[in-house]
Amino acid sequence: HVQLVESGGGSVQAGGSLRLSCAASGYSYNPRCMGWFRQAPGKEREGVAIIDSAGTTIYADSVKGRFTISKDNAKNTLYLQMNSLTPEDTAMYYCAAKSRGGGGVYCFRTYEYSSWGQGTQVTVS
Repeated sequence: HVQLVESGGGSVQAGGSLRLSCAASGYSYNPRCMGWFRQAPGKEREGVAIIDSAGTTIYADSVKGRFTISKDNAKNTLYLQMNSLTPEDTAMYYCAAKSRGGGGVYCFRTYEYSSWGQGTQVTVS
């Protein structure tokens, strides 16, 4: 059974930085995609950044140039480095993994993800 546990969220002032981590366990396969998603109150969950099994990374336009997704396969950990944070980045952040389907831009298909973490709150004031 796949488990994803996020950490690293918190409160920060605008312009600050945070690094989110997602520790993965229980895998018997290399995920096709792993990604960071976020959901603000009253809004739908949206993709922030993804990395596929080929190492391709893609970012939402709203975070390009500010956020960096990376993965340490030896530690089974996914990261999201967030710089130049703005109040618009305030949300619950989730990491997720999927085993099937296409990679690349298809990794933003939220409905294809079967494994989700519990989320970590990021608040920017």
